[in-house]
Amino acid sequence: MRALVTGGLGFIGSNFILELIRKYPSIKITNLDAKLSGSNVKNLHEVEKNKRYSFVHGNITNQKLVDKLVSTSDVVFNFAAESHVDRSISNPKPFIESNIVGVYTILEAIRKYQKKLIQISTDEVFGSLKKGSADEDHNLNPSSPYSSSKASAELLVHSYHVTYGADVLITRCTNNYGPRQHQEKLIPKVIMLAKNNKKIPIYGSGKQVRDWIFVTDHCEAIMRVYEKGKSGLSYNIAGHNELDNNTIVRKILKMMNRPFDLIDHVQDRPGHDFRYSMNSSKIERELKWKPRYDFERGLRDTISWYMKNEK
Repeated sequence: MRALVTGGLGFIGSNFILELIRKYPSIKITNLDAKLSGSNVKNLHEVEKNKRYSFVHGNITNQKLVDKLVSTSDVVFNFAAESHVDRSISNPKPFIESNIVGVYTILEAIRKYQKKLIQISTDEVFGSLKKGSADEDHNLNPSSPYSSSKASAELLVHSYHVTYGADVLITRCTNNYGPRQHQEKLIPKVIMLAKNNKKIPIYGSGKQVRDWIFVTDHCEAIMRVYEKGKSGLSYNIAGHNELDNNTIVRKILKMMNRPFDLIDHVQDRPGHDFRYSMNSSKIERELKWKPRYDFERGLRDTISWYMKNEK
């Protein structure tokens, strides 16, 4: 298999590439990444010289470049995205360009060369849920420029299947955590601040609920969708670890033997969704996938990785 992975220097994309290299000895991977804010070249230092891996510096909005790379690939895994909600609120434009225009560019290429696309999406497209969990048929109800751009991408992807018969699948995942995540995100930020005994800001009451999944479980789910998923469908990927932010921070502080008085509640951000939750019974039932990591184990492994890889 010849796989084009976009955004492969980012958190989930880099972990996905490492999983592919480890588990699929015949695979050849091209990583297209623009080296923007979420990218880190050190994430893939261990495979830089691997003959089955190659890197291309470029943007998914570059139609000529994307056409060239898609034409020599069998499948595209699109991880490339602007993904930080706070930055989408202060400046939405990069999110529109990457998450909508970029996806359109990839769709045009896979339509032209008749290739397969796995579009990586997010539970945030469903918006905040007071109760229950969103299944694949739940209405899209995004509330931030980030989640709106991802929902827009989903609609585009679906339209290319209906209109052109494009071979596409969508995966939506809950909050990922694990090695190689950018320090602007909650768990790595808390780990590094706690390590240095610095105050840890928590938005508002800290009672906002997210479902957490270890990044390796997410990567395995994506490959299961690639191998066994039905073209044109979407698959929700949940970790079954719904916890509020206060609980997450306190768990980390306890594991790191740091005092709870490092916690500093700050003004909440605009339009902060209170709770995300997805029903993943479809992928568990039809594709026989389930997460393997429990949250305590995954969190300990994550803390250990950041302690050993601060640079």
